[in-house]
Amino acid sequence: MKKIVLAFGLISGAIISAMFMITMPLYKNGTLSMDKGEVIGYSTMVISLSLIFFGIKSYRDQHLHGAITFGKAFQTGLLIAAVASLFYAVAWEFYFNLYIPDFMDQYATMCMTKAKAGGASPEEIQKVVDQINQTKAIYKDPFLRFGLTLMEIFPVGLVIALVSAGILRKREVLPA
Repeated sequence: MKKIVLAFGLISGAIISAMFMITMPLYKNGTLSMDKGEVIGYSTMVISLSLIFFGIKSYRDQHLHGAITFGKAFQTGLLIAAVASLFYAVAWEFYFNLYIPDFMDQYATMCMTKAKAGGASPEEIQKVVDQINQTKAIYKDPFLRFGLTLMEIFPVGLVIALVSAGILRKREVLPA
């Protein structure tokens, strides 16, 4: 199981990391807006983390003779999600520190522009400012930033692991 978890987790993490490394320069030069970035980012996560399904299937078919319990499938999927999430968070730390240490300032500007353009009241704008300041404080601490980055991706992997385990526990689904 270790080999499958590492292989599928590392490939998934590499795909997600490559995508943000490709898109970040596009945000900086204005080709993409950060609003679209969230959609692109989470879409990439879902697509990349779909490897959880194929990792569980591979483990079921190659090592368990085509049968897997929900628990074992979920465990496998969770481990793949953990490896992919760790890869993503470590890659973000390197990229953030080397290329975009001003990311939070860019993000704050986008949030304020969006709130003002949406006709937000002064109270709503103050809420946005408070949220931005709270996030900036978190981003200053590398351990909190790392944890926040993990919490961006891991819940997506958790859901995909649950769904995949539910589907693949049935022998008749994509038999080997």
